[in-house]
Amino acid sequence: MSTVTKTVKFNITRQDTPESAPYKEEFEVPYRPGMNVISALQEIQRNPVNSGGSNTSPVCWESNCLEEVCGACSMVINGKPRQACAALVDKLEQPITVAPMSTFPVVRDLVIDRSRMFRALKKVKAWIPIDGTYDLGPGPRMAETKRQWAYELSKCMTCGVCLEACPNVNEKTNFMGPAPISQVRLFNSHPTGEMNKDERLDALMEDDGIEGCGNSQNCVRSCPKGIPLTTSIAEMNKETTKRMFKRWLTV
Repeated sequence: MSTVTKTVKFNITRQDTPESAPYKEEFEVPYRPGMNVISALQEIQRNPVNSGGSNTSPVCWESNCLEEVCGACSMVINGKPRQACAALVDKLEQPITVAPMSTFPVVRDLVIDRSRMFRALKKVKAWIPIDGTYDLGPGPRMAETKRQWAYELSKCMTCGVCLEACPNVNEKTNFMGPAPISQVRLFNSHPTGEMNKDERLDALMEDDGIEGCGNSQNCVRSCPKGIPLTTSIAEMNKETTKRMFKRWLTV
């Protein structure tokens, strides 16, 4: 008596090199209860045979924590940018389409170059400059009410999903996107980080900064961590406006 093995169908957008043209390849993966997209990609890696029965190269992708913390496995699944580790096959319509995020240059297959986002984070100085201050003793404490909402902003895992969802972040613009703007709010709220507050606001006031936001609100709807990105953008809009008037008055 033969038994039919249940399979999951995938349609994966692939690209061999950064310069080559993308193409689609179909796969059928043996179904397992509770499997996610990453486990399906691992199965394809173990047995790189497409739906036509032809041997092919293993699909390349990025992942690390597999717990929706690192942000590395961001990709477009069934038309929605999200984390592949949190995308459960049982909750996805088949055939499952998988593609790299189009906002960033493709390195190979589902691997992308996030340099655009990291350059923006460097530009806005998304860190706390504490080097050399360790011998000064404990720093000022943050008020509990401020710490609570700042913690929500600190959940950002630089996954790039908000940039992919934003219609204003594309190859025709240099808009830095929602994540760096929200990080400015986070680090400007820190008692030590606020020493560089004006520098961060000045960075947001440049051509690739906050004025590029079109208020589509796609970012806050797509954020895997539920970060209040539009609230941060509104707050930074207010802060940059005050900074602009301050600069005018001090000229």
